[in-house]
Amino acid sequence: MKQWVMVNYTIIRSTENKDKSIFDLLILRFLMCLWLTFSVPLACASSVELSPNDLRVEFAKTVTRHLSLPQEMVTSYTYALNENLRISGYLPDSPQYIVLVDRNPNIQAVMIFWGDSNSGWQLIGAAPVSTGLPGTFDHFLTPLGVFNHSLDNPDFRAEGTKNEFGFKGYGEKGFRVYDFGWVEEERGWGNGEKMMMRLQMHSTDPDLAENLLGVPRSKGCIRIPAAVNTFIDRYGLLDFDYDAGVEKGLNYWVLRKDRIPTSTPGRYLVVIQSNADTRPVWSPIPKPQK
Repeated sequence: MKQWVMVNYTIIRSTENKDKSIFDLLILRFLMCLWLTFSVPLACASSVELSPNDLRVEFAKTVTRHLSLPQEMVTSYTYALNENLRISGYLPDSPQYIVLVDRNPNIQAVMIFWGDSNSGWQLIGAAPVSTGLPGTFDHFLTPLGVFNHSLDNPDFRAEGTKNEFGFKGYGEKGFRVYDFGWVEEERGWGNGEKMMMRLQMHSTDPDLAENLLGVPRSKGCIRIPAAVNTFIDRYGLLDFDYDAGVEKGLNYWVLRKDRIPTSTPGRYLVVIQSNADTRPVWSPIPKPQK
């Protein structure tokens, strides 16, 4: 919600000024300066933080293609989340947001959780994604594991440019690209030996690929819906390191001006592969637009 600054002022008209038109012109210019200075919406200073429950409602409202997981699946994924965090040595002991991706070809979903390893995890929302599709040159399997979203690999924003195939790989201009750095992973061509790839999570071409999210199609990165990108970005759900820098007086151009940062940001992306051998009803195969 935009917060507007109202300015109270008192104008003292000098009785000694005989040129009324000049005086009025100066007053008009003064008022215009005040309007331009103070009528700009304040981004965060007066914004009210949304609770996890509020964000759950907001996710359902703003993410059109959200997935509705049965409770038994939510329980299964929270168990997998804890196990992967435990194995990696990253067990959070304070509430925070975490992004979980299931790269299983029958699932292809991103899930946002809030909580910690002691008190448990709440599902905020889920949506379809596209992870790596092996079998073609320069295509990797999306790496499994726990990945730290840190300032060592600064995020950036899409320029909205097209490649030689007319494809906007990062989506429309301005969408955030979450960078998790170089990762060693099995390549999806040749002899399948391991090589280094850049793991990123980002939007995709809105006309050629977003409607196909839900099946593997990427070169190894994680393609997410534009609405999910905006949701994570605006509320700073993975911005633990960025917020720590802001508290020290640092500025990061990549942060949105209208962001409403949570007080419990996280920093981890967890990628797993579940054992689903058939396509569940709650994760339907995408239907290409006609």
